[in-house]
Amino acid sequence: MILQQPALGRRLVAETVGTGILAMVVIGSGIQAAALTQDGAVRFLANVLASVCALGVLIALLGPVSGAHLNPLLSAGVWWTGRGRPGALTGRELAGYVLAQVAGAVGGAVLANAMFGRPAVDLSHHVRSGGAVWTGEVVATGVLLLLVFGLTRGGRDRYAPVAVAGWISAACWGTASGSFANPALTLGRAFSDSYAGIAPGSVPAFVLAQLVGAVAGLTLVSVLFGGARRPTEENVPVEAAAAQAAGPVREPVAELIRTPRLSRA
Repeated sequence: MILQQPALGRRLVAETVGTGILAMVVIGSGIQAAALTQDGAVRFLANVLASVCALGVLIALLGPVSGAHLNPLLSAGVWWTGRGRPGALTGRELAGYVLAQVAGAVGGAVLANAMFGRPAVDLSHHVRSGGAVWTGEVVATGVLLLLVFGLTRGGRDRYAPVAVAGWISAACWGTASGSFANPALTLGRAFSDSYAGIAPGSVPAFVLAQLVGAVAGLTLVSVLFGGARRPTEENVPVEAAAAQAAGPVREPVAELIRTPRLSRA
């Protein structure tokens, strides 16, 4: 028996579907909450709770297929930290992941709009800008990258679904931006003029702040955890977190953040 990566096509479909479902829930729960209550705190709580539940479930479900990045910055981080290693994410694969995630996010926004009787493409007028908001995006994104890759370096990948959902929930409440922390979802949310939307003109600054946060987060990973950990029998890729219930996955660190599947030699 040898270990083999799922086909790229399967991984890209998983990223498209996963990001699309996440965008649909983020936007749809915002529309639903706004329709059901005028209380701002209740609206926000409902939107955040639905979104982070969906995020945790999707990471657990799709992790063994594509890694469940659902975020161009996580995919870029996987490519950067794994470059030069056998089986690492290639530049071509990274481009495919990013395109799949963006397409999924836009498609999810269109689907959410349609489900709630809105125009399929309904550009948002919700302006989100200012130094405090951009700082919030830097912090939210930086800690997200620190968390994901720190868990990997520390050998605690199995906690990824709960840990990532937990951080996003905390960051939604604890940062001025509401923790978008994802360029694909940020763009997708521009296609819905709803509670969870963001005006197209606000997107570039948000994405720039997210890029700054990603660089800061990866830098902190290197400072706190050093280089990539050496192979051990306990190493489990982040995407394999969902597979822990079925038993340990033994895989060399060269496959970091890339979950293989078994096939016949």
